[in-house]
Amino acid sequence: MQVMENNKMNGGKGSLFIVSTPIGNLEDITLRAIRILKEADIIAAEDTRRTRILLNHYQIKNPLISYFEHNKIYKGKLIVKELLNGKNVALVSDAGTPGISDPGYLLIKQSLEQGINIVPVCGVSALNAALSVSGLPTSRFYFSGFLPVKRNKKKTYLEKFKESEETIIIFESPYRLIKTLEDIKEVMGDRKVAICRELTKMYEEIFRGQISDGIKEFLKRKQIKGEFTLVVGGVNSITEEPLRSATYF
Repeated sequence: MQVMENNKMNGGKGSLFIVSTPIGNLEDITLRAIRILKEADIIAAEDTRRTRILLNHYQIKNPLISYFEHNKIYKGKLIVKELLNGKNVALVSDAGTPGISDPGYLLIKQSLEQGINIVPVCGVSALNAALSVSGLPTSRFYFSGFLPVKRNKKKTYLEKFKESEETIIIFESPYRLIKTLEDIKEVMGDRKVAICRELTKMYEEIFRGQISDGIKEFLKRKQIKGEFTLVVGGVNSITEEPLRSATYF
């Protein structure tokens, strides 16, 4: 098995597998990811309840432990100890690819400092999924993750993109969606945007248009729900032909 071979090549230490998992649809997982999850000695998950649903779906019974923002220091040390003792650990995030806008980064850093082998098991990412269907240029883009929560810090952060031609990708919560769109429009201008909600899930929706159109669309709604990925066009998108405004379910 590949896992065991990695141990022999790594001086008896275990390997840390960075396993991408579905962001919604449980079928969006690679055969290799399923195999690694079945072979790993330990599965470290950001949300054990959510990961258990995935593991049960694929009849995976391996030991599952929690590793999330508020226990990452303590649990990270324990996981590294297990890796040094030859155990193989599969790290999974809440959804998508670990280490991107989640606490997995720290565990990866700690493991590297101890000479532990890090193995990427590629797959789904909300970043790639949103960019690929946005209709905006994909040759050059900037991933911002979650913006600062405080409005003045958010606006200061957005200032550096005022003249940027790159497409910008942002994660946002439903509670801050409207304010963030308003701040982007105020600081960066009325650019093209793809507002992606609940990608790959039952209520998947992609709105394409100018930021002002997106604000009007979501202000109509009594309640905004779901996880959002915003794909914002570069400075040229302010004057280009507008995208056809559309909403898909």
